[in-house]
Amino acid sequence: MHPPQMRAQARALRARGDTIHAVARTLSLPYTTVWHWCVDRPERAKLGTGLRCFRCLPGVENPTDPAAYAYLLGLYLGDGHLAVSPKVPVLRIYCSDAWPGLIEACDVAMRAVLAAKVQRVQKQGCVGVQSYGVHWPCLLPQHGPGKKHERPIVLADWQRPILENHPGDFLRGLFHSDGCRVANRVTVRGRAYVYPRYMFVNESTDIMELCQWGLDLLGIDWRMNRRNSLSVARRDAVAALDRHVGPKS
Repeated sequence: MHPPQMRAQARALRARGDTIHAVARTLSLPYTTVWHWCVDRPERAKLGTGLRCFRCLPGVENPTDPAAYAYLLGLYLGDGHLAVSPKVPVLRIYCSDAWPGLIEACDVAMRAVLAAKVQRVQKQGCVGVQSYGVHWPCLLPQHGPGKKHERPIVLADWQRPILENHPGDFLRGLFHSDGCRVANRVTVRGRAYVYPRYMFVNESTDIMELCQWGLDLLGIDWRMNRRNSLSVARRDAVAALDRHVGPKS
């Protein structure tokens, strides 16, 4: 299939309600390619952030790409910071150099949700993916002074249905920021076993409860192995989470 035909098919699937991830899987294309074809269009880039902030547009209740919003919110709650000052607010999410795919996915999500421009600032061992925008506080009401685990983190009424419809994308953001998929090794009666396991670590009780809530929405078993650490280890549970999260890249 020629690129123009594939682009048209991707846009047709997106128009009927398929998520960017679903379209990418259907057409065996990279997520970023589908996103650029369906979301990052020239006419959209010309709009100011005020015209791309769904919270400020009359008659608009949901983001253009709710899956991208759910993913970005998960990243923000894990490794993000929204600096609000007399100047333009800036959203920063820090991604390890070890995961270039995560850096790209974060960039793509910011653009899909609000950003016209995204900067990547190299730090020691990580990249600060950042975007300036007056309307970021509208979309991330969990921002505030101080560390997240020292203040309440509560979903706004309008955020809850978005995450209820896209819990897998929200969990992907949480696990991509403060989680990991590891090979767990145990020895039973002298015999060694290796099995995959997801871990999520966060000092905020509220954010941990949001992670638990998302897993419950998908019917995925979990347990707390420490005060600030959640584990998904049952074979069927790991397989289910693989379909939504998967290893970092």
